[in-house]
Amino acid sequence: MIPMFENFHPGIIFILVGFFAALCAPKERRMILACCPVLALLGMLHIAPGTDLKFKFLEDFTIHYLYVDSLSWIFAVIFCIFGIIGGIYSCHHKSPLEALCSMAYVGSSIGVVLAHDWITFLFFWELEAVASTFLIWNDPRPTSRSAGIRYLLVHTLSGNLVLFGVIMKLVQGDILVHNLLAGPHDAAFWAILAGVCINVAAVPMHGWLVDGYPAATITGSVFMSSYTTKVAVYSLLRIFGGTELLIGVGVLMALYGATYAVMENDMIKLLSYHIVSQVGYMVAGAGIGTAMSMNGATAHAFCDILFKSLLFMCCNAITYATGIRKINQLGGMAKRYPLVFVCFIVGAFSIAGVPFFNGFVSKMMTIEAAEEAHMGTVALLLELASVGTFLSICFKMLYFIFLAPDKGMAPEQRPIESNMKIAMVLGAVLCTVIGCFPEFSLYQFLPFGPVGYVPYTVMHFSNQLIMGFVAVIPFLMFLPRMEPHTAISLDTDWFYRRPFKSCVLGIAYLCFGLCRSFGHAWGVGVRQIMVVTDNPMQFLDAKPFHEKKRYSPDNYRTSIADTIMIILTVLFICIFYFRTSL
Repeated sequence: MIPMFENFHPGIIFILVGFFAALCAPKERRMILACCPVLALLGMLHIAPGTDLKFKFLEDFTIHYLYVDSLSWIFAVIFCIFGIIGGIYSCHHKSPLEALCSMAYVGSSIGVVLAHDWITFLFFWELEAVASTFLIWNDPRPTSRSAGIRYLLVHTLSGNLVLFGVIMKLVQGDILVHNLLAGPHDAAFWAILAGVCINVAAVPMHGWLVDGYPAATITGSVFMSSYTTKVAVYSLLRIFGGTELLIGVGVLMALYGATYAVMENDMIKLLSYHIVSQVGYMVAGAGIGTAMSMNGATAHAFCDILFKSLLFMCCNAITYATGIRKINQLGGMAKRYPLVFVCFIVGAFSIAGVPFFNGFVSKMMTIEAAEEAHMGTVALLLELASVGTFLSICFKMLYFIFLAPDKGMAPEQRPIESNMKIAMVLGAVLCTVIGCFPEFSLYQFLPFGPVGYVPYTVMHFSNQLIMGFVAVIPFLMFLPRMEPHTAISLDTDWFYRRPFKSCVLGIAYLCFGLCRSFGHAWGVGVRQIMVVTDNPMQFLDAKPFHEKKRYSPDNYRTSIADTIMIILTVLFICIFYFRTSL
């Protein structure tokens, strides 16, 4: 290992990669994005567990900016691995801004998981939100502008909640990030939990994800599929592991996302709903709080980054080549893009938990942990969500995108870039290797003690076989009606698209009206004061505030009686004064 990279923050390496890539010409940028992220992974692998790098800040705080234990290590490693894959996939993009923001997004995500104090945690948490917002705004579509604003508003709320909780923790003298389950369950606890739950896309605060990810650029959405929610999952495991409230939140997410995915027609939006669903398994695992469930949540986060990004890469490759994202406008893609088809099969089988793919060795761990904790209902509902995953991805997407007859509505506009193909193959290989050799490639690195889970048993095989049959029967029975159609699925984001928008506009119009009214009243008052002060004697008129349309000297002349009355009054006062003084 190069000495200068020993104990060098891998997140900073990614940020520097993005900075230099943005400054270079397109050819050099392509090489930097494709090759330089490897340095971050090498640096991370050479950081010894237990490392805690820190420095003094403002004489009062110690900033622990790089802390490595078994939990932060495994998340940082998978973030670096996909940073390499994502850099390869996106290196053909000509936008310097996207190069900078995508690498800064990866680097800030790594910064969060390696932070050991609240200030560093909050700093990288906010940097992650800003960098990912520009991955949406960098898309030229008009809808991306408004989606980016909504995305930023929601993450501003999340950041402010975390900020409020962090300030309270610092006031209490609690500087280090640690598990808060033991209490106190005060305002700081609930504020940080609420902020993290927004980022984890907990229902009903998940609308930002299915609204923002489809609006991002083709390569930007691939990065976004892997980081924001997984950073939040890490935060739940680190700070709120064992909080029982998360069990119900996770089960609801798993079912809700899988249900909406079945109805969706947009490829990227469908996969976005499956992010909500798959993250639900991780949230439930964090809530159960046993060693197996926490290991299961960690393992599933590790595997989900690989198979979900693979699915995003495949679908975005088709969109890149054809310009089409609607499932009902595609068909016959298996013949036209056989490599994409094979990689999509690997991703689909992985997310569904088919044996010999990585989803099988991680998803079922959380379900079995629920059974061991005597939560049979939780395990049953999570298995039911798996049926929805089979139905929407393994059958619906696989058939209508790749195997159904070509409708002729998606002619090729440009070929798929070679770097995109390389990235997809790398993702597919990792999904397969981990699925076939989980003990060697994954289980030995899990952070919460020895893994007592054996994936390849007759019971686990039969469970997956049953779920596959349960999903395929209704699909084949209702195949003519299963093809998605173009429609809008109302979701919770409607509340901030419509009522909240109307409320904000109403308040804005009210404030604008009040400003105009006060401004007009102020202007009239100033003009009247100017008219009156032109001649102070005008106060003696019968109508002193009557504004004259034209100037006339007679308007400013008072009667002779007024003058005589003033003179007589002054004379009377003087005589009275002299008489009393004598």
